[in-house]
Amino acid sequence: MPQTMTLDRIRTDPNLRTLIDAANQHLAAQGFTDHGERHAGFVSRFASEILRCLDYDARDVELAAIAGYVHDIGNSISRVNHGVSGACMLFPLLLQMGMPMADVLAVVTAVGNHDEDIGVITSPITAALVIADKADASRSRVRNGTPEPGDIHDRVNFAIERNRLSVDKPRRVIYHRIEMDATSSIMEYLTIYMQRLAMCERAARFLACTFELNINGRSING
Repeated sequence: MPQTMTLDRIRTDPNLRTLIDAANQHLAAQGFTDHGERHAGFVSRFASEILRCLDYDARDVELAAIAGYVHDIGNSISRVNHGVSGACMLFPLLLQMGMPMADVLAVVTAVGNHDEDIGVITSPITAALVIADKADASRSRVRNGTPEPGDIHDRVNFAIERNRLSVDKPRRVIYHRIEMDATSSIMEYLTIYMQRLAMCERAARFLACTFELNINGRSING
């Protein structure tokens, strides 16, 4: 019988935990930054917080938390189209766990559309997931605590000492504030994140907000 699904139940499901670990290992072997429990937790927390701050109902907040936690499991198969792969994998798993069909569809739609290459934002949950996912750049994502020589992704992430995502509800602004050291530069950050930044702006507009990126005290897209 369908039942209300919670993030706590998702986090303790052995199949989903195995998929998150497998996705992280698959990407580690290819030299990607962390996509494991740390990244899943960050995205889950901030996706739900965005909707909570904007007064969305408790169901949407919880589904955003769930989508954020499981959004990258498709990487266990391939980095290419991993959002769509993950959505297809999640559909039967969530149904088997007893999640109502409407909630399953809300989660898989968000997961299937979070990638900047092919994603389309058609729901608040998708919008919140996109912003939380693209905002996770941090020194703590660099594996083994040391950037690989010549790897711009490692260099940019390693340079980021502080990363804050917040919502100004009265002004309808979602702020992403970053503090970087001289290990990298704003130009290198934008080399990687320009397409993702554009997707965050689209996601914020869907939520009737604007998205403002601020690096080292300077507004980048304001």
